[in-house]
Amino acid sequence: MYQKELNALKKANRFRERRVWSQDLIDFASNDYLGLANSKKQLKKALKLVNEYNTHAPKASMLVNGYHPIHRRFEETLARLNGFEEGMVVGSGFLANMALIEALIRKKDMLFIDEEYHASGMMATSLLGDRVVKFRHNDPNDLREKLNGFSGGRKIIAVEGVYSMSGGLCDREIFKIADEYEALMIVDEAHSSGVIGEHLLGIFEYYNITPHERHIKMGTLGKAYGSYGAYILASSSILSFLVNRGKPIIYSTAPSVIDTALALVNIEHVAKNSKKYIKRIKKRHNIIKRELDIEMKSLILPLEMPSNKATIVKQKELIEKNFLVGAIRQPTVNRPILRIIPRLGSSKRELRELCQNLKNR
Repeated sequence: MYQKELNALKKANRFRERRVWSQDLIDFASNDYLGLANSKKQLKKALKLVNEYNTHAPKASMLVNGYHPIHRRFEETLARLNGFEEGMVVGSGFLANMALIEALIRKKDMLFIDEEYHASGMMATSLLGDRVVKFRHNDPNDLREKLNGFSGGRKIIAVEGVYSMSGGLCDREIFKIADEYEALMIVDEAHSSGVIGEHLLGIFEYYNITPHERHIKMGTLGKAYGSYGAYILASSSILSFLVNRGKPIIYSTAPSVIDTALALVNIEHVAKNSKKYIKRIKKRHNIIKRELDIEMKSLILPLEMPSNKATIVKQKELIEKNFLVGAIRQPTVNRPILRIIPRLGSSKRELRELCQNLKNR
C-alpha cells in the first residue's frame, strides 16, 4: 500500500529498518554512555530491590494505583541529587516532552523552542497552533529578539543541555536570558545527565546554576543510566499541574517498576563513583583529540559525510571491521553524519582502532 513511498526512501538512501545487531560488534553507536547496560551486578541489585515488594509491575496509571513505592524512591533520590523540589517518573522521554509542552503552554502563553530541539518536542508543538516560536539553534541574540516581540502571558523556553546529534552544549547565555525575562525554562537533559558536570548531573551543574522555581529539567533513563523511562524535575506546583493536565501522564500506564528500580540503583552508583567516571570520560576525550584533532565536551561525536550513500557505505565498511556506529540521515539531521559515541563500555584500545579507520572517510 505504501510501496511507492518506500521505494522513494530507498532511492534517496533514507530507508530505515530494525536490525538485531551481532553481539560481537564493538558498540560505538548506542547512547549507553557509561556502559551500564552491560552491568549484571547492577541488574542483580535492581531485581533484589524489586523483590522486596509484592508487585513488580505497575498494573495501572499512576493516578489509579500504578504509583509504586519504587517510583517514589526514585523520584525523591533524583530530586535530592539535582537540587529540585520534586521529581516525577515518566514512561519515556517522548512522553515527557509531549506532556510538558502540551500541558504547560496555555492560551495566552508562548513557547520559544530551539529549532534543533528533539523531535518529540517538535511534534508536541503541532498541538499549540500559533503559541510557538522557533529560534535559531543555540542563538541567544535571536532568542532575545523574539522574546522582545511577545507581550502576552507566560514565556516558556525549551532547549537541550547537550544536543543529541551535534553533541554541542546549550549556550550559557540562554539561561541568563530566561532569568532576565522571568521565563519558564524546559531543559532536556537526555544527553547531558550522567555525562557532564562535576558530579555528572548535567548542564545545570556544568554551569553551576542552582535550580529555581522556573526551571524544569527533563531527562531519560535509557542513555547514561542504562535502563528505560524518563523523569521530570521541577517545583511542586508545576508537577502538580502536570499530574492534573499532562495527558501522557494521566492516561498512560505507570512506568515499568523493574526499569525504574534499575535506573535508581544506577543513578546511586553514578553519584557514588562520579569521579571515576569523569576520569574515564576525559580519557576518551583525549583519544579523540589525539587521533582526530577534535575537541569534545560531551560523548557525542558527529562526523559530517558527503552524502547519504557515503554514510551507509562507511557504516558497512566499519561493520566489516567489527565496529558499529550510527548512520544518521534526513529528516533527523539536515546533512548526513556518522554519529560516534566513545562510550565507556568499549575499551580505549578499541576507540583508538576506530579512530584510525575514521581518518580516511
